Amino acid sequence: MLTPGQKKILRFIEAEQRSNGLTPSTREIQEHFGFASQTSVMQYLAALERKGVLQRHARKARALVTSGTRTRVVDIPIYGEIPAGMSTLAEENIEGHVTLDLDSLNASRSARTFALRVRGDSMIGAHILDGDIVILEDRQTAKNGDIVAALIDGETTLKRYVTERGRVYLKAENPRYPNLVPARELRVQGVMTSLVRKQSTAGGATS
Repeated sequence: MLTPGQKKILRFIEAEQRSNGLTPSTREIQEHFGFASQTSVMQYLAALERKGVLQRHARKARALVTSGTRTRVVDIPIYGEIPAGMSTLAEENIEGHVTLDLDSLNASRSARTFALRVRGDSMIGAHILDGDIVILEDRQTAKNGDIVAALIDGETTLKRYVTERGRVYLKAENPRYPNLVPARELRVQGVMTSLVRKQSTAGGATS
């Protein structure tokens, strides 16, 4: 996951590449963003390189090469918490964005994706912790064993989707919580593809 500052640096580099055919020098980046010294620029570039979205070639002038980032990096809207909400996927409900490399997204490039912040410990057995951000593909069908955001009898929750002997229910990954069997309605709202850890400052995703 890129920080807002890292994303701005990367987009500036990409814009300069498209318009001038050259990547900007560290001094040009420094002047554009008003940094006090080039040290801050080098720290940003090192972080982008660690995250695999930028390459630097030694002993070459203007040696920053973005790693196909225009097609690889995507901003995913965060629609609040789960199981606390997410009634609709509307623009006014967006609380922020998470930036991921498409290789980490684990979803098809044509899929619409969204993110939710996890609240509670009902999925700790699947290594999904309170405060984590789950990335979901916006679709209404799921396979047995998928982790889904689902509307069950009027309440939204994140659980494992289970089909057993023709019966569909939602399973928690914590023995303290019971299975959820729909009395009236069970509607899948999204299928989880990736996970972003709350405590990760460098960012990252796991399937």
